[in-house]
Amino acid sequence: MARSTLYQQVAGELRRAIYSGELGPGAQLPTELDLMDSHEVSRNTVRLALAELENEGLITRMRRRGSFVRDRRALLMRPQDELSASPGVLRREAFAEAVTKEGRKPGQEIEVSIVRPPEEIAARLELEEHALAVVRRRLRYVDDQPYNTNDSYFPHALVRDSEIARPADITRGANRVLEELGHRQVRVVDDISARMPTPEESSRLQLEPGTPVVVYVRVGYDRDDTPVRVAVSVLPADKHLVRYELELS
Repeated sequence: MARSTLYQQVAGELRRAIYSGELGPGAQLPTELDLMDSHEVSRNTVRLALAELENEGLITRMRRRGSFVRDRRALLMRPQDELSASPGVLRREAFAEAVTKEGRKPGQEIEVSIVRPPEEIAARLELEEHALAVVRRRLRYVDDQPYNTNDSYFPHALVRDSEIARPADITRGANRVLEELGHRQVRVVDDISARMPTPEESSRLQLEPGTPVVVYVRVGYDRDDTPVRVAVSVLPADKHLVRYELELS
């Protein structure tokens, strides 16, 4: 029997055990020697099988400690909830509220800059040539673990004198500040795509090898159909579940 078939069989059995819950999050896999004995295969075959599971983001391999099932508890994100609050009703920033609802602890690091935005962002904001934007870059945490990044761009001329241009947390969220400035978002356009992370993203988000990311871009428009915000989120695919719920009239 071909070596590739053997390691795929070993990987398949371990994969089934993980997805069925027999090996739950944090569980240690059998040692290489145990797998060699139970499957009657070579060490190289076992290592190829473990490498395949690691590349799929199912396990973490720790030198001298063994292989462990990764915690794949996904954060449920409901993009339609972000703008669902009625005008004047106070609520927490959308990410913090979603995390808290699950009984988990939110956190974030914030960096605010005035920039000449990338061409794609400038086009989405319909900015004139050389116009500036305020960007709020956030590394967001769940239970003290980095979970995703969110870069929100706003026309500088619109928000330069507001809290959005200051490097501090906005408990009620930047969307509410836009509303207070007279630019409540009444329409959004979402683009969702998937790719492999950049080296910088892998480092910031502490991604395991082989973990893809979902790139979620939302453009918000006010009542004059003017774009007032472009938010770019990078979501590790193993840590997020994006759920849209639509009502048909």
